[in-house]
Amino acid sequence: MAGLTAGFSSHYTYWELAILYTAMGLGLAYNDVLTDALMVENGKSQGLTGAFQSVQWTAVTAASIIVGLLGGYFAEYRNLQAAFAVAAIFPFIVLLMTVFFVREKQVDPKNNGFKEIWAALREGFGERSVWLVAGFIFLFNFSPSFGPAFLYYQTDVLGFSQQYIGILSSVGAATSIAGAFIYAPLSRAMPLRHLINFAIGLSVITLLTYLAYRGETSALFIHVIWGITGMITTLAFLDLAARACPKRAEATFFALLMSIFNLGTLASQNVGAHLYTELGEGPFAYTWLVIISTLATAAIWLLVPLVHIERIESHARHR
Repeated sequence: MAGLTAGFSSHYTYWELAILYTAMGLGLAYNDVLTDALMVENGKSQGLTGAFQSVQWTAVTAASIIVGLLGGYFAEYRNLQAAFAVAAIFPFIVLLMTVFFVREKQVDPKNNGFKEIWAALREGFGERSVWLVAGFIFLFNFSPSFGPAFLYYQTDVLGFSQQYIGILSSVGAATSIAGAFIYAPLSRAMPLRHLINFAIGLSVITLLTYLAYRGETSALFIHVIWGITGMITTLAFLDLAARACPKRAEATFFALLMSIFNLGTLASQNVGAHLYTELGEGPFAYTWLVIISTLATAAIWLLVPLVHIERIESHARHR
């Protein structure tokens, strides 16, 4: 409804647009939590959280390809009404799919199911492993990333158009599908701790390639690499979060861990933007931002032994 309202309006005040954006964000977040709930609850019972998330993120990134192309076009020509209208179509499709395809076992309030869930929630908040994973995920995502600073570097320094930036986004999304396909068999063949160490190493190497981000050709090549390695890294950390969730409260705790995941990303973007401004907003500032991000990411290796990933993996297997 918020998307349709914005799509049919030609003029909005700041607060009207803010309210519509907030409503759309809440709807998307609610839908995301429910989708993750289905993934975690069914994935843990079958030991397939990694494979399920690979499929889920393949679908997400396929959608990102469309978003990158359409978003770049709408941004280039400032066609906000059409962008809002198109954005409203897809939640409606999800609504239809939910009504006709999603089946869930009903909970009888008379069989103490809600009491068991409440007890699981209290037990989960008291589990040290959950808090360790939450802190680990936050610190990994908190390493100062490019965020808005990277966008300024692309437009102000390199002179990329909004449409080409959208194309780069779609290329990254397309290659990340390959990363999701790679992670699915890896998640079943490798211990989770090895996957986390491998993912951190990939992030460090890929971040260093951004030092060569100097034009359209190098940008295209780096987005191809980051699409693959970034997806493997993301899925490894999401897999860790899924396995750390306590039984009968998987959906709630996965949503909380994903909130911390997103909070770390948001904080890193703000820190990165501040550093970029303080360093002078140019090639010199960008180079130092890449170096700082790489060192901060590499430092996460020191925290891996503190999380006791083997214990988390063992508990998830026997719950």
